[in-house]
Amino acid sequence: MSDDRVIELLRTAYGDEIETVMNYQTNAIVLDGVRAEEIKESLKADIQEELTHAEQLGQRLKQLGARPPGSTEFVARQESLQPPEDSTDVLAVIRGVLEAEEDAIATYRELVDAAEEAGDPVTEDLAVTILADEEAHRTEFRGFEKEY
Repeated sequence: MSDDRVIELLRTAYGDEIETVMNYQTNAIVLDGVRAEEIKESLKADIQEELTHAEQLGQRLKQLGARPPGSTEFVARQESLQPPEDSTDVLAVIRGVLEAEEDAIATYRELVDAAEEAGDPVTEDLAVTILADEEAHRTEFRGFEKEY
């Protein structure tokens, strides 16, 4: 793999993090019901972490002589994280989060491998750190899913 692949994956991950922020925010607003409160609070807490990931990825892109994508380059991909028609369908949101986390985990694993092959230990370390955060999110939402 080349440095171009590292840049491509960093840009993909940046866009995914920004999209996740939008979808977490929207779902935290639209969910209703007593059972939704814990999920809403978790989503709100994760928003800042996802923004931090995006900032770190954007800074790494800049360090590599590239730039993060702007809004006109953005391609939405998180169909499963769209707010449910039924605002009390907490399980749909939980499953959407799990799918998004699985996608993020796959992207960061690919980025770890690409950075290693490109001889870029800084990007590799960043990807490993964010990967750990995404795996922790997945574990938390698996627990929520079990409760339902």
